[in-house]
Amino acid sequence: MTFRGRTVALLIGIAIIASSLLTLAWLNISGSDYTMQKWVDSEPLAKEGQGGSKGDKSKEDIPEDLKKVFETYRAIKENYFTKVEDEELINGAIEGMVNSLKDPYSTYMDQKASKHFSESLESTFQGIGAEVTIKDGKVTIVAPFKDSPADKAGLKANDQILSVNGESIEGLSLYEAVLKIRGPKGSVANLLIKRSGSAEPIEVKVVRDEIPIETVFSSTVERNGKIFGKIEISQFAFETDQHFIEKLKSLEEKGIDGLIIDVRGNPGGLLNTVLTISEELVPNKGVILHVTDRNGEKKTFNSKLDGKKPYPIVVLVNEESASASEILASALKESGDYPIIGQKTFGKGTVQSTVEMSDKSSLKLTIAKWLTPKGNWIHEKGVEPTYEVSQPPYFSALQLPKDKVLKRDMNGPEISNLQIILQGLGFNVNRSDGYFDENTEKAMRDFQLNNNLPPTGLLDKDTADLLEEKLRIKLSDPKNDNQLQKAIEVLVNLTEKK
Repeated sequence: MTFRGRTVALLIGIAIIASSLLTLAWLNISGSDYTMQKWVDSEPLAKEGQGGSKGDKSKEDIPEDLKKVFETYRAIKENYFTKVEDEELINGAIEGMVNSLKDPYSTYMDQKASKHFSESLESTFQGIGAEVTIKDGKVTIVAPFKDSPADKAGLKANDQILSVNGESIEGLSLYEAVLKIRGPKGSVANLLIKRSGSAEPIEVKVVRDEIPIETVFSSTVERNGKIFGKIEISQFAFETDQHFIEKLKSLEEKGIDGLIIDVRGNPGGLLNTVLTISEELVPNKGVILHVTDRNGEKKTFNSKLDGKKPYPIVVLVNEESASASEILASALKESGDYPIIGQKTFGKGTVQSTVEMSDKSSLKLTIAKWLTPKGNWIHEKGVEPTYEVSQPPYFSALQLPKDKVLKRDMNGPEISNLQIILQGLGFNVNRSDGYFDENTEKAMRDFQLNNNLPPTGLLDKDTADLLEEKLRIKLSDPKNDNQLQKAIEVLVNLTEKK
């Protein structure tokens, strides 16, 4: 099984990333014996009521199982009360077959969507910067990219996108929905979001931007006289593995005493990439993962590392860590006995392959499942952390409204969001149920007085902007990151035991 050079990046340059969280290969089957185009160009079938004749070459050429498909096509073409384009019927048939699989990770891309998919292999793309899938019939966010417009607007894993700029996307295919969400830099996507635990949908305004595909970030943390390296991987794209190796080497040259690998919010990516990274970390040539195909045949991938790194490793994960992130986390946990810290991961244990058709459309199909080193299938279950640590509630805060004023006696999810932010910034509200009461009004006045704003007690645009700025500052302070602080604590304990 060869992956290098034949693998398609996860990123789709159509403003938001469609959900093929772990992609194996881009195959070309343009030479297939039976294509819909061949059937379309064949001789006509017998007219209605005549039945098939021995001279009906086209019908004889069609596989028995597919004759009904072709008969339906001809019936529509000859009898439907308005003309229907061939491409529309053919695409509809293919989409129907794929949808019948009831697999959110198997999708058909027409020529336009496939072209956007290919263009996404460039170093940047324009959009809101998020990974999405279809879940329970809804367009659902897997994870926003780090520092993307979606991330800054407060979008989170499992948020459902109900409409875009007032237009419902219910019932659309994933790629049709993605095309609604995409758009040029500077344009606005007004999203109606349904979040678990919130009684009513929330409006979120996202300004589309250029999304750079920078995937590896490194830094150091000092604690108790020790220096710990930290490498954050935002996704497993082309060259992520090489950038990871370069940054790891640089940290090791500094003499680090431990390493934190952060894959929180990482939706996954290329199998080759996560394999190369895992080969550098999983000790004693241990198992990284097993891939099992439809016939039950299993291929096992092992590390190339002799021995073990001379320092302890911990991995940070959350509910937005998916697929390739889960491969890395489970490999280090089960084969390396390294601690996993954070929250249970997303839970995607399948593998997709993308097939290019003769007309440049493409079909993405789930072709296998992957198992952890100990043979566990984490699909729809996720990887359990060694240490479960949640973030403060304000880490999940959404963008505040700027086009209306919130005031006393109002009620709704936007006010609940406001109350969470106020509490996170240290202002006593004593509730987060979405009712704008006297205490909420007082907290607003206190915030405004402390920041040289008119103490109206109302949430207007200026107050909302400043609240968000203060929240961003708090979120960026590592001291407020409960999961990171636990990782440092665990590393300190591990180094002191040596």
